[in-house]
Amino acid sequence: MVILFILGVGLVLSAIALVGMALRPAEESNSINRSLAVLRAMTDAPKELTKDLDKPFADRVLAPLRARSLKVGRRISGADSAERIRAKLDLAGNPAGWSVDQVTASKVLGAGVGLLIGLAVGLVIADSLTFRLAFTILGTIVGFFGPNLYLYQLAYDRSNKLQRDLPDAIDLMTISVESGLGFDAAVQQVATNTDGPLADEFGRMLREMQLGMGRSEALRSLGDRTNVDDIRSFVSAMVQADSFGIPVAQVLRVQSGEMRTKRRQRAEEKAQQVPVKITVPLIFCILPALFVAVMGPAVINILDNFG
Repeated sequence: MVILFILGVGLVLSAIALVGMALRPAEESNSINRSLAVLRAMTDAPKELTKDLDKPFADRVLAPLRARSLKVGRRISGADSAERIRAKLDLAGNPAGWSVDQVTASKVLGAGVGLLIGLAVGLVIADSLTFRLAFTILGTIVGFFGPNLYLYQLAYDRSNKLQRDLPDAIDLMTISVESGLGFDAAVQQVATNTDGPLADEFGRMLREMQLGMGRSEALRSLGDRTNVDDIRSFVSAMVQADSFGIPVAQVLRVQSGEMRTKRRQRAEEKAQQVPVKITVPLIFCILPALFVAVMGPAVINILDNFG
């Protein structure tokens, strides 16, 4: 009886094992079929359901990050920050792809990147906690004010180019007015036949006048968009000439002479600064090499004779 009981239990266990082995492939096949069904459904699904998965990395990751940075930047910035950034963009010539929101978001992103870079540099270079903290703070500050520094450099270069191009532009306007054209047509000649930021500013002034803005107001707007004293002086003279009815050709002739005199004076000023600026490299770079070349052989001979 014991042997029969053991055989019965063994047969039952064998039957259970065979049933489990028989059902396992069916479960695996069912899971495979479900996976294929999901893939088929995703492939055959309409574009409205799969458009979120088809978006590029910039739209899925960078755009939300930029939006979060913009919110943080608006919270930590002052109430007049938008006006100040817009003024800086006007001075820089409104570079392509840059706006007030772009600058605000870039400042927050730059602060985050600068914090990580400063922390990494501090961990690699410095051993003390104070220096690591100093590198981290410095990187954060540089990253936060990086866009402002970039706009400042663009505005500085643009102002120098405006100042260099203004005398030639006034000469062209003077010739055009004296040949019989009006002031607006003379400005159009400068905007059409020249290149650079000054031509762009004159073109913008003409578009504003075509949209209904008065000549004096358009000229004042031109002066407000630049920080060049010569342009503001020219704008002031032309506004007064338009208000009092002074002949435009005469005003342009006087302005042309003044601008050329100022340009010559600036050139002379820079020429007089050359001896002062060359003193430092002369003392620390040129004179030591000259002393080595001239006095070196004599010092060697003296040492040999004493030796």
